[in-house]
Amino acid sequence: MLCMVFTEINSQESFVKGFQALSDSLRMEVLELLSNRELCVCELTEILDIPQSKLSFHLKTLREANLVNTRQQGKWTYYSLNLANMVALEQYLSQFRRSIVTLPPRICQE
Repeated sequence: MLCMVFTEINSQESFVKGFQALSDSLRMEVLELLSNRELCVCELTEILDIPQSKLSFHLKTLREANLVNTRQQGKWTYYSLNLANMVALEQYLSQFRRSIVTLPPRICQE
């Protein structure tokens, strides 16, 4: 049974949670792995060579930030990217790129 939930990021709190989730190198590595395909917890622990208890903390953070989708199959939970929310974070950042006027660097004189 496939069960994916795509939740739109639409509040400042959601953006904060999303960017906080991205601030950890292990979570970034998990997202990179999930960019290729859906993986179960057992596969992630093996690839990353970390205990499931440590990985569970990071996956919980990614779930709470709505950056991953989960699917239960038997005793395993499978994870995939929540692409809609990854795009929402990207769009949030891109609005700054479009709105900031590039100024020459300021030279400090002593």
